[in-house]
Amino acid sequence: MSWKRSLVNYSLDPGIPGIEIVLDQAKLRHRREQLGELYHIAEAEMRGLYRQIAQSGYSVLLTDANGYILHRLGDPGLAEQFERVGLWPGADWSESTVGTNGIGTCIVEGRPVTIHRDEHFLSRNTELSCSAAPICDPQGRLVAVLDISSAQANNTREIQHHTIALVQQSARVIENLYFLDRHANAFVIRFHERVSLIDSPGAGMVAIDRDGQTIAFNNRARELFGIRTADSVVNEPLEKLLGITASSIHAHASTQGDTPMRLRDARSGETLFGALQKPLLKPASKTKVQRAGDQSVGGECGDAGELSLEAMANNGDEQVAKIVQCARRVVDRNVPIVLCGETGTGKEVLARAMHNASARHKRPFVAVNCAAIPESLIESELFGYRHGAFTGAKREGMRGKVLESSGGTLFLDEIGDMPPELQTRFLRVLEQKEVMPLGSEEPVPVELNVISATHRNLLQLVEEGLFREDLYYRLNAITLELPPLRERSDKDRVITAALAAETGGDEDVAIDEAAYQRLLDYPWPGNVRQLRNCLRTAIALSDDGVIRVGDLPGVIVGGEMPAAAARSSSVSQGDLPDPALSDPGRADSPLESAERDTLLRELEQHRWNITKTAERLGVSRNTLYRKLKKYGIDTEH
Repeated sequence: MSWKRSLVNYSLDPGIPGIEIVLDQAKLRHRREQLGELYHIAEAEMRGLYRQIAQSGYSVLLTDANGYILHRLGDPGLAEQFERVGLWPGADWSESTVGTNGIGTCIVEGRPVTIHRDEHFLSRNTELSCSAAPICDPQGRLVAVLDISSAQANNTREIQHHTIALVQQSARVIENLYFLDRHANAFVIRFHERVSLIDSPGAGMVAIDRDGQTIAFNNRARELFGIRTADSVVNEPLEKLLGITASSIHAHASTQGDTPMRLRDARSGETLFGALQKPLLKPASKTKVQRAGDQSVGGECGDAGELSLEAMANNGDEQVAKIVQCARRVVDRNVPIVLCGETGTGKEVLARAMHNASARHKRPFVAVNCAAIPESLIESELFGYRHGAFTGAKREGMRGKVLESSGGTLFLDEIGDMPPELQTRFLRVLEQKEVMPLGSEEPVPVELNVISATHRNLLQLVEEGLFREDLYYRLNAITLELPPLRERSDKDRVITAALAAETGGDEDVAIDEAAYQRLLDYPWPGNVRQLRNCLRTAIALSDDGVIRVGDLPGVIVGGEMPAAAARSSSVSQGDLPDPALSDPGRADSPLESAERDTLLRELEQHRWNITKTAERLGVSRNTLYRKLKKYGIDTEH
């Protein structure tokens, strides 16, 4: 079938000469970064796998889901041999580009494959032997491929049985480690038919929330339960699959720890054995938050002027710790630095922390947002002006941000939005280390230490002619990329610190367990900035110093009505629900009573049609059913 696809679907010629599509370093780095933590997990496992095949003439390769080689480990003496056949980082080995091959065919068919010698479509690849296995994310999507290849295979195809077994096992190890990393805040049950194999790569894994509802399954679990689509049994009680309740899980976690659990496959009735991993990050339920000045927490959420690199490094996130390690090494070496990352990831916070850790910490830290200053004013804002330089100029003139920062740190935020004409002048300032204020005839010496930041791809702007190439290389001696909040393993500390920062340390505010879980699970496209805005609103809406689910914005909770709106609705409507349908004893607080009353009202208005009611409330049918069950509302009414 793969040969047929190569001929018919891709119209490839077996005699084409070689790899023509190779990524440059910037695009290769971007593709690696897109894999996030998975790339680092795979790198570590590749080193272990390579130790098993070293000096055998094979290399270990990792590609993304499009077939681009991201990383290769192999015998140094064979590097030229592998590069000659196109097996090097950046090369495109998709099936549509080079026809039948281990990597590309594995991606298309979504299964482990071995393509040996003349099984390759291109004649130039007939000396290769490649065994590849897919790597899937917790939703079952193929996101990468692990491959072992030989550039001059002289053995038989049967020898590859051992190779494909090795690569499959390592691919499963990577998947399982990534699964555990992605669900560090959930309960995870590892299970197998044999108790001795619970910790093996072949064990099934299921992540569940604190209510015992399923969140995700690894590939082995999907195989065991016959799950064809990732969402088919998500948000279902684990009891339906493994015959264990949420209360039993909590009890086991509290009293028995690592002791194996006896489970039951609800479909076949067979006995399984499981091990429970408890959430690594505990919720802040009714726990007094850390004060904003506590340097052990949060880093990017307190008073920016008081931050330290040490506080950021000790937060618990490996990516941030590596960034801080690099920052420490260059902070006093007059090295221009570019900070990259999505909006709201804390680029200015890191810049301030670097300034505070430098020998310049007693001198000014001056921040300039290149995107916020009107284009007509940005030159005078940066370089200053003399008296009478233009109509409306201050009598005493203005020094400008560059001169203000002399001897300290100049932070240029959103550097990618600096107008082209200003880029030319700023480059001259960097090279000559002097400033010519508007209206002046004499340059003024300046001691510059520049940190720039952007959420845009500067190299792409250079390629498009929107950013000067020489300025890019002058500013970009080293790039540090901050991870988005959704990828950080210290999200619990960031949430706690953000809450402390919003209260100023003066209020005793807590987050209940359900709301805390929503904050942990939300992807935060606006990162820390969005988190702080969310918490600021929630604090204002909360009662008795506790933030609950209803106090969070609808986008966080999947469209559920905010608590304040629910309370307002229940008061202004005037018509109370039918007492026969109410059971106040099931609502533990005024907030829950308001939520229950709102559910009843919407059900009545839609004649108890679950689908229409769920659409009106902006929630899924499963969520609505869980709410009805929680409040004891009988849908048979």
